[in-house]
Amino acid sequence: MSSPVSTVENLAFGVAPESASPFTGGAANGPGPGPAKRGPFRPGRLVPSRARLETRLLARAARGLDVVLAAGLGGAITVAGHPVAAGVWAVTTLIGLRLLDTYAFPRKQSLAAHMARAGLALGVSLLIATGLVVVSGRSEPTAVWALLAATGALSVSHLAWWTVIARGRAQGRLTPNIVVVGATKNAERLIEAAMRTGEVNVLGVFDDRLDRAPENILGVPVLGDTSALLDHRIMPYVDRIVIAVASTAQARVRQLVEKLDVLPNPLHLFIDVGGVVEDDAALARIAAGSDSPLSGSPASARRALLKRAQDLIVASLGLLVAGPIMLVVALAVKLDSPGPIFFRQRRHGFNNEVILVWKFRSMRHDMADACATRQVTYGDERVTRLGRFIRKTSLDELPQLFNVLKGEMSIVGPRPHAIGMKTGGVESAKLVAQYAHRHRIKPGLTGWAAIKGSRGPVDTPESVRLRVALDVEYIERQSLWLDLYIIAMTIPCLLGDRSAVR
Repeated sequence: MSSPVSTVENLAFGVAPESASPFTGGAANGPGPGPAKRGPFRPGRLVPSRARLETRLLARAARGLDVVLAAGLGGAITVAGHPVAAGVWAVTTLIGLRLLDTYAFPRKQSLAAHMARAGLALGVSLLIATGLVVVSGRSEPTAVWALLAATGALSVSHLAWWTVIARGRAQGRLTPNIVVVGATKNAERLIEAAMRTGEVNVLGVFDDRLDRAPENILGVPVLGDTSALLDHRIMPYVDRIVIAVASTAQARVRQLVEKLDVLPNPLHLFIDVGGVVEDDAALARIAAGSDSPLSGSPASARRALLKRAQDLIVASLGLLVAGPIMLVVALAVKLDSPGPIFFRQRRHGFNNEVILVWKFRSMRHDMADACATRQVTYGDERVTRLGRFIRKTSLDELPQLFNVLKGEMSIVGPRPHAIGMKTGGVESAKLVAQYAHRHRIKPGLTGWAAIKGSRGPVDTPESVRLRVALDVEYIERQSLWLDLYIIAMTIPCLLGDRSAVR
């Protein structure tokens, strides 16, 4: 039987896979910062920004679980013969835990301090309820034991939640990662605020004026200029980019915003106005995503949680329904032509993260094109007989349901394109300045572009621009109801499409 701690950890973090460190390299093709350049904020393990959770969501889950436990345990006390004591215990427990702020989980609060607060609330409610049992003249031992057991159960719950949140922070899952643009005094103030509050991990600093920049600021390494930032391997792990140049340098701020706007990461500004209190408050707003970004999509933890729940439900049902079909397709692929059943391809995911996307193999194995340097055309000789059918019906995409369950993809979102994919001999990403904007959300099995006719290869500059425009439109409008509409429209659109080359 699993412990309460491991059970809660699985619920909280089961879909957030850990990742290897990106510090094996720096910029895409350059040497990376070695162990000496990791800096004081480096978490035990870096995880992609898509796997980040918010402490406040876990705190709400803890409070909700306490309500359920209090109701259930109160019922047990009622069965023991003391309904009044049960009700008083449940109400005073929940009020006490809330009044003593046990759901705040401050970053620097020790386990002993947290349990002291929770213990005080639970102890007072236990004494009040036990007093009622004694005063009633019906002091059956079973009622007292039920009260003690209920109090113990809530104590274990708080111990488990504190442990989960502490481990999540240590693993980098609950603390946003940022990089700072500008090796300035303002950057130093930001880093000092981060050290005081622990609100963010500052992974590095970038500055165009490297000849005047120090090697590090308070231990945080200077990793390069803003050109290096654009394709640095660390960026899929970064939740926010923060410009920390002087507030008077408005022209430079505009220039940096224009240059960095091509990135999918949200862009924020740290203003050098006020003192320590103002700095801490500004950093807290940036960490929470409550400040509107200068570019990028505003973060919404609630929307992300709903979308993840939707993905898990739909993907699980999809595998249940499509499982037999997938087995038949897998057997047919194996019998149709020599080679593996699956084709795996590196594609861009959320925040330009590199993910490995699965498909049923539809091309001849010896003619596979992992980089999509040549996109599929009508009558393409590389496509097998069976491949034409499973591509036309999109059955080849069904294994991506496993990518959805892993959290790398969503059911609905921009289709993931192969890294280095070319259109007319030119890398597709270079044809549209805002191409990476489509990576501000997880890629999907289907999407707005797909039901609007932009399916299959993007073999002209115009088709690339249309695909990006539709993807960005979806990101700006994304909602649960729009996703459900797209899911409902996907099959009719696929069946009614006879023109798209797939």
